[in-house]
Amino acid sequence: MARPRKPLLSTDRIVGAARTLVDAEGLAALSTRRLAAELGVSGPSLYNHFRTKDQILEAVADSVSAQVDLSMFKDGRDWRTALHDWAVSYRAALRDHPNIVPVLARGPGRRPAGLRLADAVFGAMVDAGWPAAQATSIGALMRYFVTGSALGSFAGGFVDDETAYDPADYPHLGQAHLLAEQQEKIDDRAFETGLTALLDGLAQQYAALHQ
Repeated sequence: MARPRKPLLSTDRIVGAARTLVDAEGLAALSTRRLAAELGVSGPSLYNHFRTKDQILEAVADSVSAQVDLSMFKDGRDWRTALHDWAVSYRAALRDHPNIVPVLARGPGRRPAGLRLADAVFGAMVDAGWPAAQATSIGALMRYFVTGSALGSFAGGFVDDETAYDPADYPHLGQAHLLAEQQEKIDDRAFETGLTALLDGLAQQYAALHQ
């Protein structure tokens, strides 16, 4: 009887396993030895696809960027709506993979999906009538805002213990211990509040440019 064949090692399989490991245990858990063990292969076999652990992390980060929807920049939505919808998709991708956000926060570098993302935002803003310099600033601003929102939860930063927020010391935090249990709702509302304020400000600048 023929022996069952092991699945062939591929770039996609390595990246998928690395992403799963980082999602579950964080960046510190990833090593070539650990990843090889998860894949059931020898460590040196990974080097046929990636020379270093950093290259694997870059590929994992790019796989997350590839999950961001860019269709809104091609289907006729106005620039403000497109920017809003893209930011929501971008945040969703990062929220699904929070442990890789510090790598993504470094910028796209040479990562193809990350560069396509930057190109789409910049191109859409220029096509909408923003000067190139301001289109660059908008891309940077949006990345700061979305990445920052994914680096941690505001509501989750408070402990579920009312004794930690003695009114004598923190007179306005008497209900802070209740925030964690509504973490998703509070964080989503904060994101939408900030995004709306940001887009309102850009809309004012845009109107001034085109008076």
